[in-house]
Amino acid sequence: MSQNIIALASDHAGYELKNAIRDKLKSEGHAILDLGTNGPESVDYPDYGALMGKAIANKDATFGIIVCGSGIGISIAANRNPAVRAALVQSGLAARLARQHNDANVLALGARLIGIETAFDCVDSFLKAPFEGGRHQRRIDKMS
Repeated sequence: MSQNIIALASDHAGYELKNAIRDKLKSEGHAILDLGTNGPESVDYPDYGALMGKAIANKDATFGIIVCGSGIGISIAANRNPAVRAALVQSGLAARLARQHNDANVLALGARLIGIETAFDCVDSFLKAPFEGGRHQRRIDKMS
């Protein structure tokens, strides 16, 4: 079992992808905090971005994964919380670099823009990549 808790949140457009990611991560032994939404009915992505922000700020989770139709709105909403460094990515390489160079703690995905295999690659790359520190830490400190 992973020692890190991974929080998940989505709006209605990201609901199916969030659940697929949840199931995959659970099967790999990760501890999951599912913040919703819990169905396909229309909801507002800012509410779920804010829930993610609170979970990260309160240290209820080490990392987060947020999903909406494009990933844009929910990432903007989550990034309103100063504890969050959410990165919207569309490739495994971008996800890896978000962790290595930017110490991103939340991965944002657009369910209408990427397929499930690409999403899984992004999640795997994000969770496996360590923050490199060094010159990158100086830059992160300027944003804190």
